[in-house]
Amino acid sequence: MTDFATREKLDQALPHVMAAPRNDGPVETLCYRPQSGKRVFTERLRLTRNGGIEGDYEMSRPWLKLADGSPDPRIQVSILPSRVLDLVWRNRDPTTHPGDPIIADFNLSLENLPTGTLIRAGTAVLRVSDIWNDGCMKWKMRCGRPAYDWVRAAEHEALRLRGIFCSIEADGEVAVGDRIVRL
Repeated sequence: MTDFATREKLDQALPHVMAAPRNDGPVETLCYRPQSGKRVFTERLRLTRNGGIEGDYEMSRPWLKLADGSPDPRIQVSILPSRVLDLVWRNRDPTTHPGDPIIADFNLSLENLPTGTLIRAGTAVLRVSDIWNDGCMKWKMRCGRPAYDWVRAAEHEALRLRGIFCSIEADGEVAVGDRIVRL
C-alpha cells in the first residue's frame, strides 16, 4: 500500500523545512548511483571537476549536455534537504531512494543560496547552479502526486524544496557528518 504525504501535511511542515540551518548544516546521507535504479550508500564521496561523483553513472549519460555533447557541469551534484526527504520518502523499504548524492540539513532556498554561490561540502567546493530541480516523473511515482505538486508549486520555486544542482569547482571529498558552509 502506498503511503504518500498529503498536501495539507506538507504545507503544515513548511515552516519546519525552512527552519533548517542557513549555514554550517550537517551532511546526513551520501549515496552514488552505479547504474539506473541502484543506490550505494557510503560514508564518503569523492567529487572531481572532470568526473563528477566517483562511481556515479549520471555524468556518463547526463540528461543535460553542452552543445558539444559533453555533460553539463551545472548538474554534477544534487543536494536534497533532509527535512524534505523525511516528509516525502515514507515507504522506505519498497521505494527507491531519490538518488540525490548529498542529503543535508540545510536551507537551500534561493534567498539563502543565490545562483553562483560557492559552498564547501567537506573538502570539495561546489557552485550553486542556475538549473532548477523541479522533480521528475520518478519523484512523482516514488513520493506521490502531492509531493510532486508541492515542490513544483510556483509559490515554492524560490524555496528549492526539491533541492539544488551544483557544479564541482574544486575537487575534494565529502563525508557523512561534514558540514556544508557558504563561502
